[in-house]
Amino acid sequence: MNYIIEILKAMLYGIVEGITEWLPISSTGHLILVEDWLPFAFTSDPKFLAEFWEMFQVVIQLGAILAVVVLFRGRLWPFAKQKTVEQRRATWLLWAKVVVASIPAAFAGIVVDKVLEIVSGKDIDGWLYNSVVVAVALIVYGIAFIVIERINRNKMPRVGSIEEMSWGTALCVGAFQALSIVPGTSRSGSTILGSMLMGISRTAAAEFSFFMAIPVMLGASGIKALGFASWVMEENVAVPAMAWVTLALGCLVSFAVSMMAIRFLMDFVKKHSFAPFGIYRIALGVLVLILFLVR
Repeated sequence: MNYIIEILKAMLYGIVEGITEWLPISSTGHLILVEDWLPFAFTSDPKFLAEFWEMFQVVIQLGAILAVVVLFRGRLWPFAKQKTVEQRRATWLLWAKVVVASIPAAFAGIVVDKVLEIVSGKDIDGWLYNSVVVAVALIVYGIAFIVIERINRNKMPRVGSIEEMSWGTALCVGAFQALSIVPGTSRSGSTILGSMLMGISRTAAAEFSFFMAIPVMLGASGIKALGFASWVMEENVAVPAMAWVTLALGCLVSFAVSMMAIRFLMDFVKKHSFAPFGIYRIALGVLVLILFLVR
């Protein structure tokens, strides 16, 4: 077995996650393409690799989350000594809006998923996690980005910052985030698109999308990690050391690349629209469909 190849795969997955998690182009769509091309092969057990991959592609988001915490630590940490009472209050209000906005996604990801599994025997991933769904979501949201940018071309945003955002607006943005339960929509894509529909500026939309990712991605990572651990214990499976190496490396690379991707997006939205991402999504969706048809 060539461990160097497996390490390079883990690094590639980390790079893809770090870039695509924050840009509104769907990390799921990209990871599906890369996994189809270069799946892990550090063990000969296909069942283990399938279970590990389902966990890996979610848990490497922890590195991406850490990048948000590091880059925005000044805004996110309410106990900083240099903050005034008013600034600390503003930070707590920011977190409160993030929590409110996380409710719809938590409901969809836990309650709806469990009910669907009980009723139909398959969870949301079982019904929706396939190339056709990803491709359609990529294309539909790509078109939506282009259309909405044209509609908003000469309009001034109604909400210029997160501080100006009402509780109802935060909850509505959270409802759009819940739509990202459909693979290919992109969590950041859904939230940014919803924010723009409600008249929120691009900068505020991108920032709020970053902050909303923290509880949602922490929760999703925890659920997947616990699910994988339960499967390992139930099946009494020995986890190869290489599995832990690839997971740790994927998280580390995801963190480093996310630091650059977030800075890029924040600079980009100050001068440009999201239309180029829409065009890219459409092209990627067509590519995913072609690969599915010729497979």
